[in-house]
Amino acid sequence: MDFTSNKRPDDMARITTPEQADAFIEEAVSAMRAQVGDGKVLLALSGGVDSSVVAALLIKAIGKQLVCVHVNHGLMRKGESEQVIEVFKNQMDANLVYVDATGRFLDLLAGVDEPEAKRKIIGGEFINVFAEEAAKIEGVGFLGQGTIYPDIIESEKGVKAHHNVGGLPDNLQFELVEPVKLLYKDEVRVVGRRLGLPDGMVNRQPFPGP
Repeated sequence: MDFTSNKRPDDMARITTPEQADAFIEEAVSAMRAQVGDGKVLLALSGGVDSSVVAALLIKAIGKQLVCVHVNHGLMRKGESEQVIEVFKNQMDANLVYVDATGRFLDLLAGVDEPEAKRKIIGGEFINVFAEEAAKIEGVGFLGQGTIYPDIIESEKGVKAHHNVGGLPDNLQFELVEPVKLLYKDEVRVVGRRLGLPDGMVNRQPFPGP
């Protein structure tokens, strides 16, 4: 697989079995090691499916060279931040930075009723918090992203902006590491299970959502 391409090969088989997932993991780990070398990777770890699977892949590939930043904005699912800490810090021994920014977000959202305005406030402040944490870490040359193939398709067709990188400030000049960007969501879940992530994290549905 060409991990630098944004086009999924027409003949690429859907990942549905443990064996296919294992083959993908082996290939992705090799590609990331070759790309990163002895560099550092920064990853915004939300606890959602995509970022969690990318974190697990990077931990397998480069271990402590990955720095995960989990921002608690006060709008998480119940117990979500605690699960991220338990799975990644306690079980997988990840290099995890936990930021409790609940007060910052809730203060900015106070009195705001319009949903789109709320979304922009949350997105903008998340970028501010993430940029502040990134500035504290020396020697980071790479940014891990949980981009998946539907993100690319939607961006190219004008359905919505490619949300993973579009809002990052210009001074965050990192090379992207996007190991699952040619996968669909169901494939990402299969890979996540093979990486040992808990079912509650791998099977998580978009939030908020139906």
